[in-house]
Amino acid sequence: MVPMRRALRLVIDGKAEIVESEADRVVRSERLTMPRPAVIRLTKFIHVPRRFRRQVTNTFLFARDHYRCQYCGRPAIELRPRESLTRDHVIPMSRGGKNDWNNVVTACSPCNTRKGNRLPNEIGMHPLTHPVEPHFVHLSWAVRRLTQTQARYIRTFYGDAILHQLEALEHRIHPDALGHAQRTVGLEHLEAAAE
Repeated sequence: MVPMRRALRLVIDGKAEIVESEADRVVRSERLTMPRPAVIRLTKFIHVPRRFRRQVTNTFLFARDHYRCQYCGRPAIELRPRESLTRDHVIPMSRGGKNDWNNVVTACSPCNTRKGNRLPNEIGMHPLTHPVEPHFVHLSWAVRRLTQTQARYIRTFYGDAILHQLEALEHRIHPDALGHAQRTVGLEHLEAAAE
């Protein structure tokens, strides 16, 4: 899944071709007019570094944890104006913890402050769910709206089970978070090619 701008660059550079475009929508520049892509297909292998694809960002972390504090259980919509969701390291970095998917959880600012640099068993604050690295497909779609065209391709290449999981993710996302998501295009076989 790539931002629209990246998809257009891949098509213009001849590294991808448009498989499906948005009906009656075009992208114009000074010298070029082309359909607005919804699904593109790579014509050449594009290496996506594993480190980049698996990088922890707050956007994806909050989506993985369903925009809910993993200590007190409050969702983002119940937080007071001066409170916010933050990233908490279960084992603090000052005590040897790493900044990876297996050691970070979403925490509201009061819980994160209360926990400080202590271990969960020292303060009696344990995450509601065990932190794990999400599947790349789930991560890619965690903060994006799924179009009907993209759903068809996901069903074809990943199956109904993955499609249903992605649709369920879409319904659990905090509405404010959707406004921050970038417009994306589906890349066929990206996961298979990158693995």
